[in-house]
Amino acid sequence: MRKLSIGKIRGLQQLANGTGIMAMCALDHRGSLKKMLGKDSPEGVSYQTMVDFKRDLCRIVAPYASAILLDPIYGAAQLIAANVLPKSTGLIVSLEKSGYSGEPEARVTDLLPDWSVEKIKKMGATGVKLLLYYRPDTGVAEKQLGMVKRLADECLAEDIAFIVEPVSYKIGKVEADPRNFAEIKPQLVIETAKQITALPIDVLKAEFPADIKYEKNEERLADFCYQLNEASQVPWVILSAGVNFELFHREVKLACQAGASGFLAGRALWQEATQIDSLQERMVFLETTVAKRLKSLAELANNYGIPWHAKVETTEIDKNWYRYY
Repeated sequence: MRKLSIGKIRGLQQLANGTGIMAMCALDHRGSLKKMLGKDSPEGVSYQTMVDFKRDLCRIVAPYASAILLDPIYGAAQLIAANVLPKSTGLIVSLEKSGYSGEPEARVTDLLPDWSVEKIKKMGATGVKLLLYYRPDTGVAEKQLGMVKRLADECLAEDIAFIVEPVSYKIGKVEADPRNFAEIKPQLVIETAKQITALPIDVLKAEFPADIKYEKNEERLADFCYQLNEASQVPWVILSAGVNFELFHREVKLACQAGASGFLAGRALWQEATQIDSLQERMVFLETTVAKRLKSLAELANNYGIPWHAKVETTEIDKNWYRYY
């Protein structure tokens, strides 16, 4: 457990609900969303189409989410200006470019040019998020950790919450078989959590530490989640990684029972909406199915999750704190 500064405590409070559970929605997709909306011609998806989709989605889900994750290109400033992000909903803004550089088996996360932790704090956001392609067993692991450390220091300087999302990937012909990759995924996710949370980050946005499509044993799934909880030195939430809603619902329950503080759900909530061409029909889907899904996940996390502050040491404040802040 570690102590947090006042700004970071306030940030985590604003990312969670009143009981300390994070029921968050991810809408920072760029390249993947263009592929979903554009079907055969993603390059033809316009800037305004991307903004409009995020605006409509945010308008529906934000009242039920403790926080929303948005990107600076199509979402963050646009939705604030459109007045669709409620003042009571936390705002996380991503730092990274879409995709990666380097080799497919040695991926390097690139930051958006002309964008920074300082600017995210300046715009009034609650937290900073970094997606990090990461394998502990690659030659670029040290470089990736170095990026996290540098950005963590910037977040400390700005006193803003830092959320890191490490994502594993396949290496070699053997792992190309999803069954083989499923066998090593628990160890990858758990070791990654151990290494990433040794750095001064504030929330781990973790992959589910198994592939439910191949691992059917409920006890083993629960054990992997408990191992992940032990490995993480900071509050953690589970990400949806594009699985369908039914699978993600199971993952959230297992993760929260093991110690997660909630979820940060993206495509599992809303991916079908991208295939509905009629705006009227899409809005009905968002207002009914998507809203119902988010409320269901929030209820699940509230029932089983561990408040984020349970993994944080209490900060004692003396009368002179403002002098050295």
